Amino acid sequence: MSRAGPVAAVIALADRFGRVATDLRVSLTDRCNLRCTYCMPAEGLAWMPQPEQLTDDEVARLVRIAVERLGITGVRFTGGEPLIRRGLVGIIAEAARLDPRPKLSVTTNGIGLDRLAASLRGAGLDRVNVSLDTLDPDRFHALTRRDRHADVLSGLRAAADAGLTPVKINAVLMRGVNDDEAPALLRFALEHGYQLRFIEQMPLDAQHQWDRRAMVTADEILTALTPFDLQPDVVSRGTAPAETWLVPGHVDAAGEPARVGVIASVTRPFCGDCDRTRLTADGQVRNCLFATEESDLRKLLRDGAHDIEIAEAWRVAMWGKRAGHGIDDPAFLQPARPMSAIGG
Repeated sequence: MSRAGPVAAVIALADRFGRVATDLRVSLTDRCNLRCTYCMPAEGLAWMPQPEQLTDDEVARLVRIAVERLGITGVRFTGGEPLIRRGLVGIIAEAARLDPRPKLSVTTNGIGLDRLAASLRGAGLDRVNVSLDTLDPDRFHALTRRDRHADVLSGLRAAADAGLTPVKINAVLMRGVNDDEAPALLRFALEHGYQLRFIEQMPLDAQHQWDRRAMVTADEILTALTPFDLQPDVVSRGTAPAETWLVPGHVDAAGEPARVGVIASVTRPFCGDCDRTRLTADGQVRNCLFATEESDLRKLLRDGAHDIEIAEAWRVAMWGKRAGHGIDDPAFLQPARPMSAIGG
């Protein structure tokens, strides 16, 4: 049962370094219907027991607290794979009814999006990010251990048709695996009016086998895109994680200049401008993707805490955020949770 408590002014999620979190990433499940080699082993993982996962009502309440009391203006639902969460459409509908209304997005592998895109749009979803690392079906099968490449392409088309725009593609390049596909992926995105974002592979795999030497860097990606004569983007990235470049001679689905982005979390960290806070599927606040500590909001919820108490615990959790993720620090420790359990 919700215990909202008295109406209070918004008090921002600030940290000791002057950063303010306005972007909430909500993981709805740690489960996934792919087995990407850079994320988890072929047999999958030990999934979170259902009673530990937040209920739909609990997710909706925490999102409401974040928006109404903590100044969150954007909410992205992630996983695992969020499309396999049965209550996803209802959760989005609840978030869309909030005042002020946050921008709502989903990061997905695209499987099932062809069936759900229209319903998600109807519920109030604004846009989607779809993961697609290769245009080769055989290579996709090798990377994901599943034969679902055609389903991802269908999902992209359905998202565009439903108006979930701009449709963004997230691609991770891996040395000796798909590092030759940067130009082809960009051409594909340009032809269909999608926005492409390359992401440097990060140390968030369940196997803890990440190797910096195998990572394709931002500089290497940009070198591979030299034939497109990319131009610096005149629009400031602000707190966005992607550095973007204009692609001369091309426009996106909205008629705006086409852009391609690179999220260089490892070689060009943007920690100083980070505006994100994260909520795991079991109700833990993570103040950084690479945090090694979490703060439990689920217990507060289930113990009957007022919204004010929950909001204050969230603020305390964010106040302790570190200046940076420290991947280059010899003392860096990879988080115990893999990406599938944290949420992107």
